[in-house]
Amino acid sequence: MDLLAELTGSIGSVGYGLAAIGPGIGVGIVWAAYIQATARQPESAGLTRTYAFLGFALSEALALIGFVVPFVFGT
Repeated sequence: MDLLAELTGSIGSVGYGLAAIGPGIGVGIVWAAYIQATARQPESAGLTRTYAFLGFALSEALALIGFVVPFVFGT
């Protein structure tokens, strides 16, 4: 039987690539909601900006955790 593909190294890099899709979508949703809220009520932009940055930071934290976990649990 012929070998079609061989994977050497850490599979964690592939897992991180797949895990980064979720936070990427989350960041897009957070900023889209901020833009929509600001377009509807421009006077509330200062208040909603705080929540937008908080949501962005939490979404990015998931991506960073997904980056670190393969290194911690990798053998």
